Amino acid sequence: MEGIEHRTVEVNGIKMHIAEKGKEGPVVLFLHGFPELWYSWRHQIAALGSLGYRAVAPDLRGYGDTDAPGSVNSYTGFHIVGDLVALIDLLGVEQVFLVAHDWGAIIGWYFCMFRPERIKAYVCLSVPLLHRNPKIKTVDAMRAAYGDDYYICRFQEPGKMEAQMAEVGTAYVLKNILTTRKTGPPILPKGEYGTGFNPDTPDTLPSWLTEADLAYFVSKFEKTGFTGGLNYYRNLNLNWELMAPWRGAKVYVPVKFITGELDMVYTSLNMKEYIHGGGFKEDVPNLEEVIVQKGVAHFNNQEAAEEISNHIYEFIKKF
Repeated sequence: MEGIEHRTVEVNGIKMHIAEKGKEGPVVLFLHGFPELWYSWRHQIAALGSLGYRAVAPDLRGYGDTDAPGSVNSYTGFHIVGDLVALIDLLGVEQVFLVAHDWGAIIGWYFCMFRPERIKAYVCLSVPLLHRNPKIKTVDAMRAAYGDDYYICRFQEPGKMEAQMAEVGTAYVLKNILTTRKTGPPILPKGEYGTGFNPDTPDTLPSWLTEADLAYFVSKFEKTGFTGGLNYYRNLNLNWELMAPWRGAKVYVPVKFITGELDMVYTSLNMKEYIHGGGFKEDVPNLEEVIVQKGVAHFNNQEAAEEISNHIYEFIKKF
């Protein structure tokens, strides 16, 4: 982690921890997903920070060393994008290159809709722009498609999933989720021991995730718990209501989309059809490229770190 510096800044009424490398050059802003931290981008921060860019990765609201407001409703897309606009202002730049994964990717799409003038280009990992169905709320639609045991449905009730996670321990939860290679929508059968994400948690870690890496994640989540991250899921229906004015809005920011062929999102219902069948391109007219990584699962920024760093660089250097 040589050359990566850390500081705490005040944005939008909260204290936010950021990791950064590179003092000069265009800013590349990295947004992590669940259950992750700035640390998920350690390889890309090092790579881009060494290529003449200023790489910045925050712990998002509710995570790591950033404040976690107590109210569930303090985690809407508007709150998170508000934090990021304030961060960009604080960095003293007008525009950034945005790179985001998982929940960070969802926030990235909101950002592209709300403040497109602040983003030069967007490298999106794992989660494409999710179409807002005006007839049914997001979680209700997921329940209808996948049933009550779908992980997002299981995450909705405050305190319940936290208690189940506490039962099996932070280290188990993180190892279980980060190492999963199970495709398709994550279903967590009720009453089953563990979180259910990955019934085949390996005894040994994959080559891309060291014991030290896992220990870092565990040390932070043992302090904070998982509530901050779970609260993002608990705002999906509220986000659906708040996003009504953007119904049918297109994203015109230049985009490169990268996913693993084993990614749980990519292999869920109708996702491949949407990504490759023209729907995604219709919603994002400046979608320049879609990359599907062979043999790679959901956490592609860590599993295929060098390849992802190269993809980011090849895309953003054009602008």
